[in-house]
Amino acid sequence: MLLNGKKGIVFGIANKRSLAWVIARRAVEEGATLALTYQGERIEENVRELAESLNDPLILPCDVTKNDEIETVFAEVKEKMGGLDFAVHAVAFARREELDGEFVNTSREGYLIAQEVSAYSLTAIAKYAAPLMEASGGSILALTYLGGERVIPHYNVMGVAKAALDMSVRYLAADLGPRGIRVNALSAGPIKTLSSAGIKGFSKILEHMRERAPLRRNVDQAEVADAALFLLSNMSRGVTGETLHVDSGYHIMGM
Repeated sequence: MLLNGKKGIVFGIANKRSLAWVIARRAVEEGATLALTYQGERIEENVRELAESLNDPLILPCDVTKNDEIETVFAEVKEKMGGLDFAVHAVAFARREELDGEFVNTSREGYLIAQEVSAYSLTAIAKYAAPLMEASGGSILALTYLGGERVIPHYNVMGVAKAALDMSVRYLAADLGPRGIRVNALSAGPIKTLSSAGIKGFSKILEHMRERAPLRRNVDQAEVADAALFLLSNMSRGVTGETLHVDSGYHIMGM
């Protein structure tokens, strides 16, 4: 098993459609021991219900906009798990009204919220995760999207936040590489999740990709989870600072 004996933490599970969830489930199938986080009572209920199918994961509350909560999470992980081999950042948020209309009308507050939750939180998590990985090296994985590289209709402020996330991956990879810690991003094609439900015209995005991607189809959650497994495992031990696209090749296309 690719993650046998490995310990990891996953941020960003919301429900059974979450990419974070399918990655967590795949990691456990490959032998990993996990910690899972949640924000709020509604999400906690979902996470605990899903966790019943895993091997007794550590479940902790965490609002990624609060440093003290992030610090507490990693203190708990250190005490109860002894260390970490990988961390998955699948956290993103933008106000729904910021995803409708033109980007030029983005509010200052909406912009800052999207950046704090969707981009800066990776740096905050990496800061506390790194000391728990230094003994044997580790892997930090962020979930991103093509909207951070190209303009996607109605992605707006989230696209700008993903661009910041993508660059954060590279700077963190440079900082943490000397400690044996790798930092990569996985850019999945459009998949129906709680987050994508907030994007106007999402069904048209799915149709467009299906018609124009080299493989002439959309991707599924299992394909994303398998790619994540590669980046979290020793199979990618020579890879850092990269963005791996799992989108049927759509990102290579021009016209």
